[in-house]
Amino acid sequence: MRIGIFGTGGMADALGTQWARAGHELMVSGRSDPRPLASRLGAATGSRRETAAFADVLLLAVPASAIGEVLAQAGPLAGKVLVDCSNDPALTGTPVASRIDTEAQVVKAFNLAHVDIWRMTPPAFDGRPLSVPLCGDDPSAVEAVSTLVRDIGARPVLAGGLDRAALLEATAAFAIGLWFAGEDAQAILAPLG
Repeated sequence: MRIGIFGTGGMADALGTQWARAGHELMVSGRSDPRPLASRLGAATGSRRETAAFADVLLLAVPASAIGEVLAQAGPLAGKVLVDCSNDPALTGTPVASRIDTEAQVVKAFNLAHVDIWRMTPPAFDGRPLSVPLCGDDPSAVEAVSTLVRDIGARPVLAGGLDRAALLEATAAFAIGLWFAGEDAQAILAPLG
């Protein structure tokens, strides 16, 4: 798969590294110089527009406040899959996914775990792969992102349409708050069986 990465930070690095290992072809675009990350990934670099034109799937790994600017620079995205892994630290009450104005098929994913989890090969705990909830309206877009989830050794979980992304973002805010308070957020959910 051809993956374009908007961003050069931790999430771009962690997920890009996993997808490069899985044999995907990558191109990186960033506000800061994308060459160091691209070199580590064995990826090409390009402008936002070049990266968008190159990719089947685009990872939007930028701060929530930069999304509008990045998408404006990317140009038309019809027929593309756009993976939103962001969380809004301002907790404005308006989900990031609902503020993304694009013709691309948006899938919310990868926002519930810290960047270091995405560096694990595979991200598994006690032999159990990490589950990654996906919210999206287009079945083929959700399937493309499901493939990328499986390629890093995790398990995709279909969590509903993009209208449910607000719940996924609220879950992230709640769980991250517990973790910062020193609590085991995973322990609040009873295991199956």
